Amino acid sequence: MTAAFTTATRASATGTVLEFAGELDAATSPAARAAIEALTLSRGEHLIVDLSALTFCDSSGISALLAARNLALAAEAGIALVGVPSQVQRSLRLIGLADFFPAHPTIADADRAWAAQR
Repeated sequence: MTAAFTTATRASATGTVLEFAGELDAATSPAARAAIEALTLSRGEHLIVDLSALTFCDSSGISALLAARNLALAAEAGIALVGVPSQVQRSLRLIGLADFFPAHPTIADADRAWAAQR
């Protein structure tokens, strides 16, 4: 049985935070993609995807993360992951996508890194 999956968005110092919580899998990835598609990003903004409350992520979830990255790139915005669970970090490394997503321990760390680049 899939654990409850939720999404939430809020502002950060450098842009938008999209939070995923619960299990991100084939059953819940449509909700993740809907949350991504609902975002409006501006050029130079930073999209932070907070995975700290994620308990599971399969290939459908990785695909949703790629959709978020594609949205950010199309808007000429940045993207970073925060609170990435170890199993997700491992999956991203194994499939060669770790370099596609800057990762930080916290939202504040991601904001500071983005501000330093600007």
